Amino acid sequence: MSRLTENARGVYVITATPFDERGGIDSRSVRSMVSFYIDKGADGLTILGMMGEAPKLTQTESVQLVREVLAEAGDKPVIVGVSAPGLAAVRELSHQSMALGAAGVMVAPPGNLRTDDQIIEYFQHVADSLGPDTPIVLQDFPLAVNVMISPSVIDRIVRSTPTVVMLKHEDWPGLAKLSTLRQQEADGRRRICILCGNSGLFLPEEMLRGADGAMTGFAYPEMMIDIVQACRHGEADRARDLFDAYLPLIRYEQQPGVGLAVRKYVLAKRGVIASAAQRRPGAPLPPAAIAEVEVLIARQTRRLAELG
Repeated sequence: MSRLTENARGVYVITATPFDERGGIDSRSVRSMVSFYIDKGADGLTILGMMGEAPKLTQTESVQLVREVLAEAGDKPVIVGVSAPGLAAVRELSHQSMALGAAGVMVAPPGNLRTDDQIIEYFQHVADSLGPDTPIVLQDFPLAVNVMISPSVIDRIVRSTPTVVMLKHEDWPGLAKLSTLRQQEADGRRRICILCGNSGLFLPEEMLRGADGAMTGFAYPEMMIDIVQACRHGEADRARDLFDAYLPLIRYEQQPGVGLAVRKYVLAKRGVIASAAQRRPGAPLPPAAIAEVEVLIARQTRRLAELG
C-alpha cells in the first residue's frame, strides 16, 4: 500500500464500524461495506474515526478491523484513526496499522490542550513518536474535542512537522479558515491536502474555497463524489443542485446524539451493513425518527430523479 501524501484528492469515506446485534464486529458487513464504498467511487477510506465508534473498541478489535478493511480495500488507501489520550496508545495502533499496510494515520488533539504552544508541541511529539515514515492527518474538529486550532497554529505545525500531509477540516464556521490556509500556501508555505467533514454540510462552498475533497461518512457517498467531481469540472451550479437534493437528510443526520443512529439505519436500509446496531452506549432510532428519515429519503429520491 502506498503512503499518503499531500497530493491526495477526492473522497475518503469515514466508515462506520458494523456490529451484530450482540455487539460483536460483523466481519461480513465490514467486507460488504468496503466493497460498497469502492464501487461507489471512493478514492480512499478512513476507519476508526469518531463516527466509527473507535473508543468502544479494544486495541485488539481495532487491529482486527484494520486488518479486515485492508484485506478488502485492495489498492485503495486506508487511513486509520489513532487518537487517544496518551502517546503510547497512539504509537502502538499507528505502528500496527502501518505494518498491516495503512496509508497513514489520523490524529486529533487531546482535549486538555489549551495553548497554541501546547498544540504545536503535541503534534511534534506525535510525529517524533511515529517516525518519518508515518504520514499524519491532523484532525481539526473543535466542536468534538474542544481544542481550537487557529490558522496560524496550523501554519506552524505544517512548517515544523513534515509528516503532517493532510488536514481534516471540520471547524464550524470554517470557510474563512479554509481560505486563510490556502492563502498561507500562496504566500510560500508548503501545500497540504485539505479534506472536509461535517457530513458534507458545506461541501460545495468548501470545494470552491480550495478544498481537495471530503472526508466524512454521510450514508450516501455518491453525494460527496458527485459534488467533488462537479466542482472539479467547473460545474458549480450542478454541485449546488445535487447538494440541495441531499440537504434535508444531511441536516437530519447532523443532530447531536442521534446522527450515528441515522447513518447506520440508512446504511442498513441500503444493504451496506446487516444491522444498524451500535455498541453500547448507543440507542437505535425510535419509530418516529425512522418515519421522518423514510420521508426524507423518499423526497431525496424524487428530487434526484428530477435532476436526471
